Amino acid sequence: MSSTPTPTAPPPPPRNLLSWLRVFGPGAIVASLTIGTGELVFSTRGGAIFGYEILFLFIVISLLKWALVVSAARHFILTGVHPYRRMLDLPGPRGWLPMVLSLIALVCVPIWIAFLPGMLGNFISSLTGTDAKSGGSAALQFVWGAIVLAGLLTLIATTGYSVLERVQLVLVTTMLVCATVALVLQNPEWSELLRGAFVPQKLTYPNWLAGSYPEIAKDSPWVETTRYVGIIGGASFDYMAYSTWLREKRWGRAGGEPATEADLAASAQDPNDLARRWTKAASVDCALSFLLVVGFSAVFVASGVLLGQEQKVPASDGFLIHQANFLAEIHPSLYSVFVAGAFLTILGSIYGTIEVGCAISKEMIHTWRPEFESRNRVKLRRWTVVWCALGAFSILTWQALHQLGSEPDAGNPPLLLAILTPANLFTGVLGCGIVCAVNCWMDRKFLPRELRMGRALLILNLIAAPIFLVLGLKGYWEHSSRLYALTSLAVLIVAGVGIASVVERRTRRGDRAG
Repeated sequence: MSSTPTPTAPPPPPRNLLSWLRVFGPGAIVASLTIGTGELVFSTRGGAIFGYEILFLFIVISLLKWALVVSAARHFILTGVHPYRRMLDLPGPRGWLPMVLSLIALVCVPIWIAFLPGMLGNFISSLTGTDAKSGGSAALQFVWGAIVLAGLLTLIATTGYSVLERVQLVLVTTMLVCATVALVLQNPEWSELLRGAFVPQKLTYPNWLAGSYPEIAKDSPWVETTRYVGIIGGASFDYMAYSTWLREKRWGRAGGEPATEADLAASAQDPNDLARRWTKAASVDCALSFLLVVGFSAVFVASGVLLGQEQKVPASDGFLIHQANFLAEIHPSLYSVFVAGAFLTILGSIYGTIEVGCAISKEMIHTWRPEFESRNRVKLRRWTVVWCALGAFSILTWQALHQLGSEPDAGNPPLLLAILTPANLFTGVLGCGIVCAVNCWMDRKFLPRELRMGRALLILNLIAAPIFLVLGLKGYWEHSSRLYALTSLAVLIVAGVGIASVVERRTRRGDRAG
């Protein structure tokens, strides 16, 4: 007998504008995941390197990622079937794409979880004056990062989605207030900011970058901007986790029994169908999320432009300290506000990223064996946290040893971005293109015409899929470690397809034997 709990009836959808605003929750998590790195670090970095012109890219990418996550979520709300489970029916060996994504998640999620504490450790070292460029002092930042991660793991092991949503809502609200005050006090060149936001312009490196930051200039502008594409607004695994979190919210059929063909036919004929009305919740929630992302981007790009005038860029030798020092020049009290806000925001991002890993592992197992996942939910969460922790601690340890092995003044910067970039090119760029293509496929294959996404949403997905795929592949090709990056990606793809083929053959033999 199945031990799957009987789902309760879904709640009714909101009836007025204020009620719709109250659904904002899962989107706050997605926003907070990117604010901790995308806005605090990479929006500032983009402004310092490229100026206000980078804003146009941020807005376009946010729009395309909004379409991606809304399309995936609305399919789940309408049908009760998660996109990962739909991928089982793609042409080829059954489940080959979910298997490939599972293997990539096993590698990439721990890398992200190591990067965030490492970045916070870098900040702590800068604040405490232990940020020497090489040797034991430089290695200390990874010790700080490991301490931060160890503290968070205790909290994460005992909490779940409801706590995560409340924490991230508070963090996002606090940072929004701080960001707004900072923007007003900075008094940027508003006409240039608006021009950068709405007029596309060619992005090139400034002349001073090669002399001041050779580790950035060695990669082409394509690699640098593609890094932003992957980070700003979140990554593909974040968006799949978003759909998983809708089980907790029980919007429409999310969290309930999958819809039958008769259910979908009835929904298609009823404009007031409960599931159809709940799809608006995902649109509102995600719109608020990405509006926050764009707003934060504008604030920190403006800060970055002013840093760039001083030839300073957030990089491995100081991801956050330049921003703190700059705000202190505007008003001394802003220094403390920024330090506190940065700490809380990055801690929230680490917390959220580990919860993304838990949601992804839960959904992957649910895709293949729903009853096993239901019976072993607590164990699966524990195993996922352990895997993420072991992977992240291993990377932080390797980074510390890398620094200890370098000579003083050897110019051997930490490899935080070096290990992140190949992972980010998949999770935040290529992976997004794949999900956009899958959105279009499953919408047409499984939904009646009346329930399919509107023309605008469809066009955005059709535009986004090739853009993300081309940007990702070009970013890999132009990366300084292209051989390592492309080989690693190819190995994971071949392994995933191979495992799926073996499982399919064994399943068929078992069916014939039965």
